[in-house]
Amino acid sequence: MLKKILSISAYIIVIVILGLLIRYFANNPLAGKPQISAAPFYTANLIDAAGKKVQLEQYRNKIIVLNFWATWCPPCREEMPELSQLHDRYQDKNVLVLGVAIDELAAVNAYLQASPVSYPIILSENESMELATKLGNDQAVLPYTVIIDANGNVIDTFLGRISLTLLEKSLQKLTHP
Repeated sequence: MLKKILSISAYIIVIVILGLLIRYFANNPLAGKPQISAAPFYTANLIDAAGKKVQLEQYRNKIIVLNFWATWCPPCREEMPELSQLHDRYQDKNVLVLGVAIDELAAVNAYLQASPVSYPIILSENESMELATKLGNDQAVLPYTVIIDANGNVIDTFLGRISLTLLEKSLQKLTHP
């Protein structure tokens, strides 16, 4: 009888531990994955829409929503109004939305003329994709969004179209400690 009780207890303990592990990994998307360094972002050589080199080091100590996109990418264009809303809502909370175009300067400027955004856009045709890869985009998918905390740690990554609700949920833990 004691053996049966111990056996049942062991099963219950295993089930509880598995449940806790599943809950932990479901609530922490980067848990169990190698930590992604944001260092390549701060040293990248990108330009703004005017063609001027941008010192990305200036964004250190900010919470950054880094969105990789291209003018030829329909889901990228669909999420841009929501990214503008996010930028407008959170800019006074030390949050910067920054679009990183993987495209030619002329194409980006033509697109921004037709569909302006409220957040800064930086770009580089080749280095932007290399940067996305260094920041965890191992599938070369666009759009790709990375959230970097004020300490320079990558805390969330999102492949594909992102929603305002999901971004706000991710930012809430950083802006409301």
